[in-house]
Amino acid sequence: MTARIEHLVTSGEFTLDGGSWKVDNNVWLVGDDTEVIVVDPAHDAEAIEAAVAGRHVTAIVCTHGHNDHVNAAPDLAAGTAGPVLLHPDDTELWQYTHPGMRPDGPLEDGQTLTVAGTELTVLHTPGHSPGAVCLYAPALGAVLTGDTLFAGGPGATGRSFSDFPTIIRSISDRLLVLPPDTVVHTGHGDSTTIGAEAPHLEEWIARGH
Repeated sequence: MTARIEHLVTSGEFTLDGGSWKVDNNVWLVGDDTEVIVVDPAHDAEAIEAAVAGRHVTAIVCTHGHNDHVNAAPDLAAGTAGPVLLHPDDTELWQYTHPGMRPDGPLEDGQTLTVAGTELTVLHTPGHSPGAVCLYAPALGAVLTGDTLFAGGPGATGRSFSDFPTIIRSISDRLLVLPPDTVVHTGHGDSTTIGAEAPHLEEWIARGH
């Protein structure tokens, strides 16, 4: 059975710096009929567990530590026995949502996660947050970018722990070098491709977001 990428949308609130905003989040499942990796366990552990449908969860990957990408992680882990993985540089953000708890393991640049015979390479792409990562699956022609790259530009960098020049470097050096036909599966909104976004890098730099 060939690995595939499945998509679920959950809804809730993003909270940081004293503000709160209603958001729809993309949750991604990568795997086959037997096992899956869950990427960005947002808002609704019950709905995500239903999408898992009894398959073995080899990992629950948080692309970064913002609450809307990690808030369902402990409940999903309890229901599926999947280990929660997060880059250590986002530990402080994680603690805002889950004080006194820790993820089950780290994500590191260059690390390889394997599910259903398919490799996903961890790319550390700081900027939206210090520990933001993307997952590149060349065999699937796809990269899961969390909130680092969207259709239309970089993730937001106007709040705590974020930095615009850093996210531009991450996108330029780690993502726009991927094959142009690579499909970009984002943390919110529509998917795009590397080829569709690459020509606009200078526009994003000029506008500053």
